[in-house]
Amino acid sequence: MIVRGLESAAKGMVALMDMNDRIANNLANVNTVGFKKGELRFKDVMESAVYSQEGSILRNDTSRYLGTLSMGSQSIDYVHDFSQGALDKTGNKFDLAIEGDGFFKIQDGEGKVSYTRNGSFAINNEEYLVTKQGEYVLDVNNRKIRMIPEDWDPELMRDRMEIVIGEQGNIEMNSYTQKIPMQTIGIFDFSNKEDLFEIADTRFIPMDKENNPELKAEKFTVQQGMLELSNSNVIKEMINTIQTTRNYESLTKVVSTNNDLLRTAVSVGKITQ
Repeated sequence: MIVRGLESAAKGMVALMDMNDRIANNLANVNTVGFKKGELRFKDVMESAVYSQEGSILRNDTSRYLGTLSMGSQSIDYVHDFSQGALDKTGNKFDLAIEGDGFFKIQDGEGKVSYTRNGSFAINNEEYLVTKQGEYVLDVNNRKIRMIPEDWDPELMRDRMEIVIGEQGNIEMNSYTQKIPMQTIGIFDFSNKEDLFEIADTRFIPMDKENNPELKAEKFTVQQGMLELSNSNVIKEMINTIQTTRNYESLTKVVSTNNDLLRTAVSVGKITQ
């Protein structure tokens, strides 16, 4: 029983270390646009059946069955919480926030695609809508988005036309006399968000593309001139840090106590021999 207690406490301490790493990452990204906080899932490593003294396992006497006793736990999965973050008004016409479901679809220079809630965009020297890292934002038909027609003079258009992005992602160039419809920003979603893997910089990719393909998002609005902030909460994460630290200290005492008991048991055994 002493060794079993040591093993259970050690597994619990490792699980708490994993949780502390998760909390630290959430705290480090409280100011990261579009960040989605991470959460750990745990499982019992082993469970033992517990019976009352009158019960008999041999007779399969389930009437005296009391339940199970966990022999320790370990982290098995790291998932993200995709709940809505607060929207912050920036006034920048190329800052976009998704309110509701979905992700922006972006493509890097090598053609690799990923998905993000970070809508801090800009225009590159070829007039394409890109992320701050230079990745292209794609439209509903998976095309790069050019913010002016091919045969127009960019400098002239910036002075005369205003770029308006509607709630469904439709882009228009407006002046006092005309409205010119452009491309529509693609907003995509997934039926199983737990399958999404974060590759870096709030960008995600599906791990199983066949069973979890991208879908056109339905319940969303695009807010121009706004950004979605991180959904990580400083106060909650600090409380989690305190709880994790206290639990770790408790398990440290359990290890110390069981170690003393084991040392005593070994000493008694030597004396008896």
